[in-house]
Amino acid sequence: MDQPTETTIVEITPSARIDTATHGWRAKCLQRLIRMNLPVPRSFAIPAAAVRAIAAGRPLPGADLGRLIGSAGGLLGVRPSALDPEWGGPRSVMNVGMNAARHAELTETLGGEAADALYRGFVQAYAIHVARLDPDMFSDSEATLSEALRSYQDETDEEFPQDPERQLVEVLRSMARAWEGPTARLLRQAKGAPAEAPLGLVVQDMALALGPGVTGSGTIQFIDSVTGDPRITGRFRGQTQGRAQRHDAESIYLTRDPRGPSLEEAAPEVFADLVRFGVAARERLKEEMQIEFVVADGRLSLIDAVRVQRSSRAAVRIAVGLARDGIIPPEQAVMRVQPRALTDLLHHQVDPRAPRDLITRGMAASPGAATGRIVFSAAAAQAAAARGESCVLVRRETLPEDIRGMHASVAVLTERGGMSSHAAVIARGLGLPCIVGASGLTIDLRGRVMQAGNRSFREGEEITVDGTSGEVLAGAAEMLEPALDDSFNQLLEWADAARTMKVRANADTPQDAKCARRFGAQGIGLCRTEHMFFDDERLPAMREMIFADRAEDRRIALDRLLPMQRGDFTTLFRIMDGYPVTIRLFDPPLHEFLPHDREGMRELAESLDLPLSDVVRRVEALTEYNPMLGMRGVRLGITVPEIYEMQARAIFEAAVEVGRSGQGVVPEIMIPLVSAMREVELVRHRIEGIAAAVRAETRAEFTYRLGVMVETPRAALRAGDIAEHCAFLSFGTNDLTQMTYGLSRDDAARFMGSYVGQGVYAEDPFHILDQEGVGELVLIGAQRARTRNGAITVAMCGEHAGNPESIAFCQRAGLDYVSCSAFRVPVARLAAAQEAILSRLTESVRDDSDLAAGTSFGSHRSHGA
Repeated sequence: MDQPTETTIVEITPSARIDTATHGWRAKCLQRLIRMNLPVPRSFAIPAAAVRAIAAGRPLPGADLGRLIGSAGGLLGVRPSALDPEWGGPRSVMNVGMNAARHAELTETLGGEAADALYRGFVQAYAIHVARLDPDMFSDSEATLSEALRSYQDETDEEFPQDPERQLVEVLRSMARAWEGPTARLLRQAKGAPAEAPLGLVVQDMALALGPGVTGSGTIQFIDSVTGDPRITGRFRGQTQGRAQRHDAESIYLTRDPRGPSLEEAAPEVFADLVRFGVAARERLKEEMQIEFVVADGRLSLIDAVRVQRSSRAAVRIAVGLARDGIIPPEQAVMRVQPRALTDLLHHQVDPRAPRDLITRGMAASPGAATGRIVFSAAAAQAAAARGESCVLVRRETLPEDIRGMHASVAVLTERGGMSSHAAVIARGLGLPCIVGASGLTIDLRGRVMQAGNRSFREGEEITVDGTSGEVLAGAAEMLEPALDDSFNQLLEWADAARTMKVRANADTPQDAKCARRFGAQGIGLCRTEHMFFDDERLPAMREMIFADRAEDRRIALDRLLPMQRGDFTTLFRIMDGYPVTIRLFDPPLHEFLPHDREGMRELAESLDLPLSDVVRRVEALTEYNPMLGMRGVRLGITVPEIYEMQARAIFEAAVEVGRSGQGVVPEIMIPLVSAMREVELVRHRIEGIAAAVRAETRAEFTYRLGVMVETPRAALRAGDIAEHCAFLSFGTNDLTQMTYGLSRDDAARFMGSYVGQGVYAEDPFHILDQEGVGELVLIGAQRARTRNGAITVAMCGEHAGNPESIAFCQRAGLDYVSCSAFRVPVARLAAAQEAILSRLTESVRDDSDLAAGTSFGSHRSHGA
């Protein structure tokens, strides 16, 4: 028997050499069905190399054409078989070989109407997908056969081809070239396929679904695609063959249904076989499959089987169900769910089966969906929340002072911004659906109107924000509830058993901390204390401190904030109950706490009993050309040390209070925006002094860890020096990316799409960690820090820490933990587990290779001896 070559066309039999990489997923799946002794029609696999040759115009050998068509002269179907079913492919062409002679034969056996429908359907499909004629001329299901043939002849100046070999050659060439076309390349690249992805083709004998008795075609699956619940769904259309359908054809239900006839009643033996085949396919293929079948006078044929399309919640339930039934191991179930899919389960989602009244689209910045009435200000949002009304905060872009309005809203929509804009970052932290950079959206704040295209919406009108798809919908959409069910929890239990890197949460409020615990966070990796000062009770004291000229006056103002901060930290420590809590000391520039409009300044002057001119001068004095690179972070802590001293005292006093109640306390103090070792020394000295004072005053012992947020390139490069003075480093990749690129994360969205589209950047570096640049700084910093301090903890707490690709990088880099927004914790847990599993598999393969190499070497030496 001749050995198959890479261009050999192979009949799909149980023992044939069918390989997914060579012949594609469909060919391999059909072979598995055949090995299960299921009734699959005769099928052939055309390998990718042969498909490329066909596309280049090289003819198939006559012997191959003869094998494909067969001696019986039956009809054929041609289907694509890519490496991955998600990559799609050219449209299948059915009933190849249909011509006048075959039409005459079928007229005798099936009747004129069925034969006409079959022939007409093939002519129309051939005209559109092979001859590339105008689809509008060949899409009329009411057209007669003679009309279809005449239209073909009119458009091509030749009769419809009658030679089955010519038909098959043209179909194969058309499908092969369609796969190589620019549109097809772009579509599959959008689905993650390489541009040069291979395509196989499958040629299969047609099982006719036209004739007497129970005859037709359909699909069946045994799981609900949206919910993942066990349920038989599908369709059965009697007397139908591809595009060909008799006028008396009827769609019937699969299972018994009071609304009409069913296949289960009409052909119980066929239905029972379908169920039996479905169970067998699930067990042998280790997957929930949708089966395409044909019934001809009660005789069943399986044409194809594909992986069931599924929503995120269905994907989790299917994977867990397969593992619980012993069909796949738990680690394989963990690998089968995309980490991002978990975000859909944490929030309400718009029901994909429901109608959508689309207003506009934007960037899907934070997942989930919510319905509420439009409000245009934080104050209006708070007023609506006080009335018990759900509202959507609509802004040109959000500012730090909008945080209270975001807390009061069910969703956020902005005209401007990108994935790392203020609205996007805060919304993800709060678990709010958010869309930013909405195209075609204009906001008239004076008229309280939102304009989207030619549609206007006034304040108070109801809209739905779908932060998963990036769509803004008019009115209230139908929703699916969050799916934090037993399957979700089981999957994450298996993930936790597999992963080695810890996952913490970014949490600034008690609500954030509780949410983090609920989602399985192993501590707080970033508590941004500045968010605590925008509260109405605290802002006046903060402003009083800013206007103080002397250290003593600043301390008096900060003394008013001390008990509030102590209460904040006490609550967080109690909620986390023994898990570490990393508190970042005050970071933003002081101007963020001051008004910038004339009316706000006048109100501030009244509250401070100062002349308006003094307030204006102070605001102007604090204004910086580039405040993100100015007086903030550790620079503020060194020049205005009273702020950090107050915060350190609040942390230590809270630790003492919680510790006396018997709860575990692990406070970690993080210094932001460090760029020099001396900065750490100065702050460390002051904090140690505060710790000694609190120990003396309270006569209580406590421990704490001091660390640094690495968010400047210099801090990453000098991490070795810095590591000698701290217990941990945490890479803040938001600012590290901003400073490495010299880009403003709030403004980059204006041109980022163009940059990515033209290949300047592969991805938005504020959304997906730049592993070549920023990632290299992380690797350098981690290596240098560990060289000088072997006990140091190294982590990442930027927005990237919640991104699956970036989490995989952190796992490979050997980081001890990542910290992300609470609603991204489950995503991070799953992503970290998947990378750990992949690492173990890679290591196992490497060990096996080494063992094989060693065995081979030993055998060679023995033989030589």
